[in-house]
Amino acid sequence: MKVVEISEPGGPEVLAPATRDRPVPGHGQVLIEVAYAGVNRPDALQRAGAYDPPKGASDLPGLEASGRIAELGPGVTGWSVGDEVCALLPGGGYAEYVTTPAAHCLPVPQGMGLKEAACLPETFFTVWSNVFMRGGLEAGERFLIHGGSSGIGTTAIQLARAFGARVFATAGSEAKCAACRDLGAERAINYREEDFVDILKAEGGANLILDMVGGPYIPRNLRALAEDGRLVQIAFLEGPKAEVNFALAMVRRLTITGSTLRPQSDAAKARIAEELLARVWPLLDAGRIGPVMDSEFPLDDAAGAHARMESSGHIGKIVLRVGG
Repeated sequence: MKVVEISEPGGPEVLAPATRDRPVPGHGQVLIEVAYAGVNRPDALQRAGAYDPPKGASDLPGLEASGRIAELGPGVTGWSVGDEVCALLPGGGYAEYVTTPAAHCLPVPQGMGLKEAACLPETFFTVWSNVFMRGGLEAGERFLIHGGSSGIGTTAIQLARAFGARVFATAGSEAKCAACRDLGAERAINYREEDFVDILKAEGGANLILDMVGGPYIPRNLRALAEDGRLVQIAFLEGPKAEVNFALAMVRRLTITGSTLRPQSDAAKARIAEELLARVWPLLDAGRIGPVMDSEFPLDDAAGAHARMESSGHIGKIVLRVGG
């Protein structure tokens, strides 16, 4: 099969087309003939040598894909060869075929194509598990998402609005802020021109913040929280370290938590998939929410897709076209 592999740690140019043997599904796994693969920040971190795949996972990048089931591994029930699915992957999505636990597959939503479906797993698993399962977002609460025009951000805005929260989002340009407002953000904050701390404090503080920036944003996030507020950290685009006054957390009863998706157990990811199928897939089937698409690149130009993502000029998701 045709794949794109990381020839050595480095920039987008180290992504190189290659040929490998087709993988064989193990117990509880399916083999997917990939139509499209999503491109995500962890792929770039892995490419740069800063995010090793978990033990036993493919060394190829790619954490989500859509396609058709080509083979069932031993013990798999509930799926058939030929079913169209989108799936969370432990790695290996930049390839014509990939294996993943059957429990991490979800049906392509009604009326949605494989291209759009490839954009769902990584962002929806991440947002649902962190905003709702870990962060406990409830209707009527004030929710702040940083990076509102990213794949994670556009998903978080839509889901939070669908479940009745008041949504605030930061972004780096007027075009990106407009995209956030169009998706349902009550207030889009251009972080180059405005201070999200002042804006949220004027509203009574955020009950929940989802942050992927880190670094200097960490103490600012704590100041922007309401009493009993929660900060959920999912990435560190500006670094994982900051000086924090924990007296603020104690006095105002703040919760600081976070998670990464890829290292979690297969069982934990399966539980997220079950909740998504029950509570989020009906919204996708009904067309009430959906992925925001930025651009499409052929598999052989994965380097171009990574350059586009790292330019931060994109709004929404970037995909690789692998099959048909």
